[in-house]
Amino acid sequence: MKEFLKVKNINLSFDSKEILKGLNLIIDEGNFVAITGASGSGKTSLLRVICGLESPSQGEIILDNSLLFSREISVPTEKRNIGLVIQEKVLFPHLSAIQNIEFGISSKKDKQNLSGEIMERLNITQLAEMYPHELSGGESQRVALARSVVMRPKLLMLDEPFTGLDKDLKQKIYPEIKSILRASKITALMVTHDLNEVKALADKCFNLESGQLTEL
Repeated sequence: MKEFLKVKNINLSFDSKEILKGLNLIIDEGNFVAITGASGSGKTSLLRVICGLESPSQGEIILDNSLLFSREISVPTEKRNIGLVIQEKVLFPHLSAIQNIEFGISSKKDKQNLSGEIMERLNITQLAEMYPHELSGGESQRVALARSVVMRPKLLMLDEPFTGLDKDLKQKIYPEIKSILRASKITALMVTHDLNEVKALADKCFNLESGQLTEL
């Protein structure tokens, strides 16, 4: 299987405190990898490094044979083709749910088919014309997830993506998410505290502690 994401010897510090220490991670193409760890261990910081929102002091990041970061190179976040879904459920407040979902694919002729399919599979078709302030936390999270997945990024990163969803809805959504990602051939990296999510979704799981990853 092809090594798709390679994170090599990453060091990251904030105010002289080391967060990531020579961290290494390899994810094979099409795999779903989960990262667990205590609060403050650096899980979110690792996602931010991969997508270019934080700059490590050393190391390399390679995605699909393209160098995204090294001592000499740092590809801008918007050119890395990485989707990021975070806990805060950030949606454009002036756009409806379907407009939010179609925002990144507005130039595609089949955008209605693409958005319609993902909304149906995430059970949010009925939310299409609603605005963010009218949505619950769980509904907003599913819209944010749909917006990222519909763009078919090379890598989808999820930071506690199902926070706010009730247990029954989570159990329904897990297999749909896995099916969507596999059908779209999207490689995924998820940060979570929920071991049920790990069991339902992940092909591999790592624990982040003392700035380094250990496979579980």
